[in-house]
Amino acid sequence: MAEEKQGLSRREILAAGLAASAAAFAGASIAGSGERKAERTPRMPLAYVPHGGGPWPFVDIGFGDRAELDDLARYLKELGNLPPVRPRALLVVSAHWEEQVPTVMTAARPPMFYDYYGFPPESYEIQWPAPGDPELASRVRELLAEAGLPTASDPRRGFDHGTFVPLKLTYPDADVPTIQLSLVRGLDPRLHLEIGRALAPLRDEGVFIVGSGMSYHNLRAGFGPRMRPVAEAFDAWLRDVATAEPERRDRGLLEWERAPMARAAHPREEHLIPLMVIAGAAGDDVGRVAWNGTFAGIRLSAYHFG
Repeated sequence: MAEEKQGLSRREILAAGLAASAAAFAGASIAGSGERKAERTPRMPLAYVPHGGGPWPFVDIGFGDRAELDDLARYLKELGNLPPVRPRALLVVSAHWEEQVPTVMTAARPPMFYDYYGFPPESYEIQWPAPGDPELASRVRELLAEAGLPTASDPRRGFDHGTFVPLKLTYPDADVPTIQLSLVRGLDPRLHLEIGRALAPLRDEGVFIVGSGMSYHNLRAGFGPRMRPVAEAFDAWLRDVATAEPERRDRGLLEWERAPMARAAHPREEHLIPLMVIAGAAGDDVGRVAWNGTFAGIRLSAYHFG
Protein backbone atom coordinates (compact mmCIF):
# COMPACT_ATOMS: atom_id res chain seq x y z
CA MET A 1 0.00 0.00 0.00
CA ALA A 2 2.86 2.39 0.88
CA GLU A 3 4.48 1.79 -2.55
CA GLU A 4 1.19 2.44 -4.36
CA LYS A 5 0.80 5.81 -2.59
CA GLN A 6 4.28 6.92 -3.69
CA GLY A 7 3.74 6.05 -7.41
CA LEU A 8 1.51 4.34 -9.92
CA SER A 9 0.44 0.79 -9.26
CA ARG A 10 1.31 -1.93 -11.74
CA ARG A 11 -2.35 -2.09 -12.73
CA GLU A 12 -2.44 1.67 -13.42
CA ILE A 13 0.77 1.50 -15.44
CA LEU A 14 -0.61 -1.35 -17.53
CA ALA A 15 -3.89 0.48 -18.08
CA ALA A 16 -2.07 3.63 -19.14
CA GLY A 17 0.04 1.65 -21.58
CA LEU A 18 -3.00 0.00 -23.13
CA ALA A 19 -4.74 3.36 -23.47
CA ALA A 20 -1.72 4.89 -25.18
CA SER A 21 -1.49 1.94 -27.57
CA ALA A 22 -5.17 2.21 -28.40
CA ALA A 23 -4.87 5.94 -29.07
CA ALA A 24 -1.87 5.40 -31.32
CA PHE A 25 -3.70 2.68 -33.25
CA ALA A 26 -6.76 4.88 -33.64
CA GLY A 27 -4.64 7.75 -34.90
CA ALA A 28 -2.93 5.51 -37.41
CA SER A 29 -6.30 4.18 -38.56
CA ILE A 30 -7.65 7.70 -39.08
CA ALA A 31 -4.54 8.71 -41.00
CA GLY A 32 -4.77 5.58 -43.09
CA SER A 33 -8.42 6.26 -43.75
CA GLY A 34 -7.54 9.75 -44.95
CA GLU A 35 -4.89 8.35 -47.25
CA ARG A 36 -7.32 5.83 -48.67
CA LYS A 37 -9.89 8.57 -49.20
CA ALA A 38 -7.34 10.63 -51.11
CA GLU A 39 -6.56 7.61 -53.25
CA ARG A 40 -10.24 7.23 -54.12
CA THR A 41 -10.44 10.76 -55.53
CA PRO A 42 -7.43 11.37 -57.76
CA ARG A 43 -7.27 14.54 -59.80
CA MET A 44 -9.62 14.47 -62.75
CA PRO A 45 -8.41 15.19 -66.29
CA LEU A 46 -10.05 17.65 -68.66
CA ALA A 47 -11.29 17.29 -72.22
CA TYR A 48 -12.20 19.56 -75.11
CA VAL A 49 -14.20 17.53 -77.61
CA PRO A 50 -15.93 18.06 -80.98
CA HIS A 51 -19.64 17.31 -80.75
CA GLY A 52 -20.17 17.07 -84.50
CA GLY A 53 -23.23 18.32 -86.33
CA GLY A 54 -26.74 17.95 -84.94
CA PRO A 55 -27.78 14.43 -83.86
CA TRP A 56 -25.25 12.79 -86.20
CA PRO A 57 -24.50 9.57 -84.27
CA PHE A 58 -28.14 8.60 -83.87
CA VAL A 59 -29.85 9.53 -87.16
CA ASP A 60 -28.78 9.90 -90.77
CA ILE A 61 -27.95 13.60 -91.13
CA GLY A 62 -27.33 13.32 -94.85
CA PHE A 63 -23.66 14.18 -95.03
CA GLY A 64 -20.33 12.85 -93.84
CA ASP A 65 -18.52 9.67 -94.73
CA ARG A 66 -19.59 6.71 -92.60
CA ALA A 67 -16.00 5.85 -91.71
CA GLU A 68 -15.40 9.44 -90.55
CA LEU A 69 -18.49 9.46 -88.38
CA ASP A 70 -17.66 6.06 -86.92
CA ASP A 71 -14.15 7.23 -86.03
CA LEU A 72 -15.41 10.25 -84.09
CA ALA A 73 -18.07 8.11 -82.42
CA ARG A 74 -15.41 5.61 -81.37
CA TYR A 75 -13.35 8.38 -79.76
CA LEU A 76 -16.36 9.72 -77.84
CA LYS A 77 -17.31 6.22 -76.67
CA GLU A 78 -13.79 5.76 -75.30
CA LEU A 79 -13.74 9.15 -73.58
CA GLY A 80 -15.23 7.57 -70.48
CA ASN A 81 -11.98 5.66 -70.01
CA LEU A 82 -10.00 8.89 -69.58
CA PRO A 83 -10.75 9.58 -65.89
CA PRO A 84 -8.72 7.28 -63.61
CA VAL A 85 -11.86 6.56 -61.59
CA ARG A 86 -15.55 7.03 -62.21
CA PRO A 87 -16.36 10.76 -61.93
CA ARG A 88 -18.58 11.95 -59.13
CA ALA A 89 -20.17 14.35 -61.61
CA LEU A 90 -19.72 15.99 -65.01
CA LEU A 91 -19.51 19.71 -65.67
CA VAL A 92 -20.02 20.56 -69.33
CA VAL A 93 -19.20 23.88 -70.96
CA SER A 94 -21.14 23.77 -74.22
CA ALA A 95 -20.80 26.09 -77.20
CA HIS A 96 -24.59 26.23 -77.34
CA TRP A 97 -25.33 28.24 -74.21
CA GLU A 98 -24.45 31.89 -73.65
CA GLU A 99 -25.62 34.25 -70.91
CA GLN A 100 -24.71 37.71 -69.59
CA VAL A 101 -22.82 36.15 -66.67
CA PRO A 102 -21.61 32.58 -66.02
CA THR A 103 -24.83 30.67 -65.40
CA VAL A 104 -25.24 27.16 -64.04
CA MET A 105 -27.99 24.64 -64.59
CA THR A 106 -29.65 23.77 -61.26
CA ALA A 107 -32.46 21.36 -62.20
CA ALA A 108 -32.37 18.06 -60.35
CA ARG A 109 -33.81 16.41 -63.48
CA PRO A 110 -32.75 18.51 -66.46
CA PRO A 111 -35.03 18.29 -69.51
CA MET A 112 -33.84 17.83 -73.08
CA PHE A 113 -33.28 20.93 -75.19
CA TYR A 114 -33.33 20.09 -78.90
CA ASP A 115 -31.49 23.15 -80.16
CA TYR A 116 -31.18 22.04 -83.77
CA TYR A 117 -33.58 22.12 -86.69
CA GLY A 118 -34.25 20.47 -90.02
CA PHE A 119 -33.57 16.89 -88.94
CA PRO A 120 -35.88 13.83 -89.02
CA PRO A 121 -38.64 13.60 -86.39
CA GLU A 122 -36.77 10.95 -84.41
CA SER A 123 -34.05 13.55 -83.77
CA TYR A 124 -36.45 15.21 -81.34
CA GLU A 125 -37.14 12.04 -79.41
CA ILE A 126 -33.55 11.31 -78.35
CA GLN A 127 -33.26 10.96 -74.60
CA TRP A 128 -30.29 11.25 -72.26
CA PRO A 129 -31.88 11.42 -68.79
CA ALA A 130 -28.82 12.06 -66.64
CA PRO A 131 -29.61 13.53 -63.21
CA GLY A 132 -28.58 17.07 -62.43
CA ASP A 133 -26.50 18.06 -59.43
CA PRO A 134 -27.77 21.16 -57.60
CA GLU A 135 -25.02 20.78 -55.00
CA LEU A 136 -22.34 20.94 -57.68
CA ALA A 137 -24.09 23.95 -59.21
CA SER A 138 -23.80 25.73 -55.86
CA ARG A 139 -20.14 24.79 -55.63
CA VAL A 140 -19.49 26.19 -59.12
CA ARG A 141 -21.09 29.48 -58.15
CA GLU A 142 -19.09 29.55 -54.93
CA LEU A 143 -15.77 29.09 -56.75
CA LEU A 144 -16.61 31.72 -59.35
CA ALA A 145 -17.67 34.17 -56.64
CA GLU A 146 -14.38 33.60 -54.83
CA ALA A 147 -12.66 34.65 -58.06
CA GLY A 148 -14.71 37.85 -58.12
CA LEU A 149 -16.98 36.75 -60.95
CA PRO A 150 -20.75 37.39 -60.96
CA THR A 151 -22.93 34.32 -61.47
CA ALA A 152 -26.51 33.23 -61.99
CA SER A 153 -28.50 30.00 -61.96
CA ASP A 154 -31.13 28.62 -64.31
CA PRO A 155 -33.54 26.00 -62.90
CA ARG A 156 -35.24 25.38 -66.26
CA ARG A 157 -32.28 24.95 -68.58
CA GLY A 158 -32.03 21.54 -70.27
CA PHE A 159 -29.23 19.58 -71.90
CA ASP A 160 -28.46 21.03 -75.33
CA HIS A 161 -26.98 18.93 -78.12
CA GLY A 162 -23.47 20.05 -77.21
CA THR A 163 -23.98 17.95 -74.09
CA PHE A 164 -26.37 15.13 -74.86
CA VAL A 165 -24.98 14.17 -78.27
CA PRO A 166 -21.38 13.42 -77.23
CA LEU A 167 -22.21 12.22 -73.72
CA LYS A 168 -24.88 9.80 -74.89
CA LEU A 169 -21.95 8.02 -76.56
CA THR A 170 -19.59 8.42 -73.60
CA TYR A 171 -22.06 7.59 -70.82
CA PRO A 172 -24.94 5.78 -72.58
CA ASP A 173 -26.59 4.83 -69.28
CA ALA A 174 -26.87 8.51 -68.32
CA ASP A 175 -25.95 7.57 -64.77
CA VAL A 176 -23.42 10.29 -63.90
CA PRO A 177 -24.84 13.53 -62.45
CA THR A 178 -24.31 16.29 -64.98
CA ILE A 179 -24.70 20.06 -65.12
CA GLN A 180 -23.87 22.69 -67.71
CA LEU A 181 -22.14 26.03 -67.30
CA SER A 182 -22.82 28.76 -69.85
CA LEU A 183 -20.37 30.79 -71.84
CA VAL A 184 -20.47 34.55 -71.30
CA ARG A 185 -21.76 36.78 -74.09
CA GLY A 186 -18.99 38.72 -75.71
CA LEU A 187 -16.89 35.54 -75.73
CA ASP A 188 -13.84 37.20 -74.18
CA PRO A 189 -11.00 34.63 -74.22
CA ARG A 190 -9.34 36.11 -71.12
CA LEU A 191 -12.54 35.94 -69.10
CA HIS A 192 -13.07 32.30 -70.03
CA LEU A 193 -9.51 31.41 -69.08
CA GLU A 194 -10.22 33.03 -65.70
CA ILE A 195 -13.42 31.02 -65.36
CA GLY A 196 -11.45 27.84 -65.98
CA ARG A 197 -8.81 28.78 -63.40
CA ALA A 198 -11.52 29.42 -60.83
CA LEU A 199 -13.04 26.00 -61.47
CA ALA A 200 -9.76 24.07 -61.23
CA PRO A 201 -10.40 22.89 -57.61
CA LEU A 202 -13.30 20.79 -58.91
CA ARG A 203 -10.74 18.46 -60.48
CA ASP A 204 -9.76 17.35 -56.97
CA GLU A 205 -13.39 16.87 -56.01
CA GLY A 206 -14.19 14.13 -58.51
CA VAL A 207 -15.64 16.39 -61.22
CA PHE A 208 -14.79 15.68 -64.87
CA ILE A 209 -14.95 18.98 -66.78
CA VAL A 210 -15.68 18.72 -70.50
CA GLY A 211 -15.59 21.54 -73.03
CA SER A 212 -17.84 20.77 -75.98
CA GLY A 213 -17.34 22.68 -79.22
CA MET A 214 -15.61 22.28 -82.59
CA SER A 215 -12.11 23.23 -83.66
CA TYR A 216 -13.72 24.41 -86.94
CA HIS A 217 -17.19 25.93 -87.12
CA ASN A 218 -18.36 27.92 -90.11
CA LEU A 219 -21.94 26.97 -90.94
CA ARG A 220 -22.32 29.64 -93.59
CA ALA A 221 -19.37 28.38 -95.62
CA GLY A 222 -20.24 24.79 -94.75
CA PHE A 223 -18.14 21.65 -94.95
CA GLY A 224 -17.36 21.61 -98.66
CA PRO A 225 -13.96 21.00 -100.30
CA ARG A 226 -13.33 24.74 -100.53
CA MET A 227 -13.12 24.99 -96.74
CA ARG A 228 -10.82 22.03 -96.18
CA PRO A 229 -7.58 24.03 -96.54
CA VAL A 230 -9.02 26.57 -94.09
CA ALA A 231 -9.70 23.90 -91.49
CA GLU A 232 -6.32 22.24 -92.07
CA ALA A 233 -4.43 25.50 -91.55
CA PHE A 234 -6.30 26.51 -88.42
CA ASP A 235 -6.21 23.02 -86.93
CA ALA A 236 -2.43 22.79 -87.43
CA TRP A 237 -2.03 26.04 -85.50
CA LEU A 238 -4.41 24.88 -82.78
CA ARG A 239 -2.61 21.57 -82.32
CA ASP A 240 0.65 23.44 -81.82
CA VAL A 241 -0.77 25.96 -79.35
CA ALA A 242 -2.99 23.60 -77.34
CA THR A 243 -0.07 21.25 -76.68
CA ALA A 244 2.49 23.97 -75.88
CA GLU A 245 3.83 24.70 -72.42
CA PRO A 246 1.12 26.50 -70.41
CA GLU A 247 2.39 30.08 -70.70
CA ARG A 248 2.70 29.91 -74.49
CA ARG A 249 -0.58 27.99 -74.74
CA ASP A 250 -2.56 30.60 -72.84
CA ARG A 251 -0.91 33.48 -74.70
CA GLY A 252 -1.68 31.82 -78.02
CA LEU A 253 -5.31 31.21 -77.10
CA LEU A 254 -5.71 34.83 -76.05
CA GLU A 255 -4.42 35.86 -79.48
CA TRP A 256 -6.26 33.18 -81.45
CA GLU A 257 -7.51 35.68 -84.04
CA ARG A 258 -3.93 35.98 -85.31
CA ALA A 259 -3.89 32.30 -86.25
CA PRO A 260 -3.89 31.26 -89.91
CA MET A 261 -7.45 31.32 -91.29
CA ALA A 262 -8.81 32.15 -87.82
CA ARG A 263 -11.91 34.06 -88.85
CA ALA A 264 -12.57 31.81 -91.82
CA ALA A 265 -12.60 28.81 -89.46
CA HIS A 266 -14.53 30.64 -86.74
CA PRO A 267 -16.59 33.61 -88.01
CA ARG A 268 -18.00 33.55 -84.49
CA GLU A 269 -15.88 31.84 -81.85
CA GLU A 270 -18.46 30.23 -79.56
CA HIS A 271 -17.30 26.73 -80.57
CA LEU A 272 -13.68 27.55 -79.72
CA ILE A 273 -14.26 29.33 -76.40
CA PRO A 274 -14.97 26.14 -74.37
CA LEU A 275 -11.31 25.30 -74.96
CA MET A 276 -10.36 28.50 -73.10
CA VAL A 277 -12.22 27.28 -70.01
CA ILE A 278 -10.53 23.89 -70.22
CA ALA A 279 -7.09 25.46 -70.68
CA GLY A 280 -7.68 27.70 -67.67
CA ALA A 281 -8.62 24.74 -65.50
CA ALA A 282 -5.58 22.82 -66.77
CA GLY A 283 -3.12 25.14 -65.04
CA ASP A 284 0.36 23.68 -65.47
CA ASP A 285 -0.88 20.52 -67.18
CA VAL A 286 0.28 20.29 -70.78
CA GLY A 287 -2.32 19.37 -73.36
CA ARG A 288 -2.15 16.52 -75.83
CA VAL A 289 -4.00 15.72 -79.03
CA ALA A 290 -6.48 13.00 -78.10
CA TRP A 291 -8.17 12.66 -81.48
CA ASN A 292 -7.54 14.15 -84.90
CA GLY A 293 -9.76 13.29 -87.81
CA THR A 294 -12.29 14.65 -90.26
CA PHE A 295 -16.02 15.30 -90.20
CA ALA A 296 -17.54 15.67 -93.67
CA GLY A 297 -13.98 16.14 -94.89
CA ILE A 298 -13.20 18.97 -92.46
CA ARG A 299 -10.24 18.58 -90.09
CA LEU A 300 -11.16 18.51 -86.39
CA SER A 301 -9.28 17.73 -83.20
CA ALA A 302 -9.85 16.96 -79.53
CA TYR A 303 -7.56 17.70 -76.58
CA HIS A 304 -6.98 16.23 -73.14
CA PHE A 305 -5.17 17.76 -70.17
CA GLY A 306 -3.95 16.00 -67.05
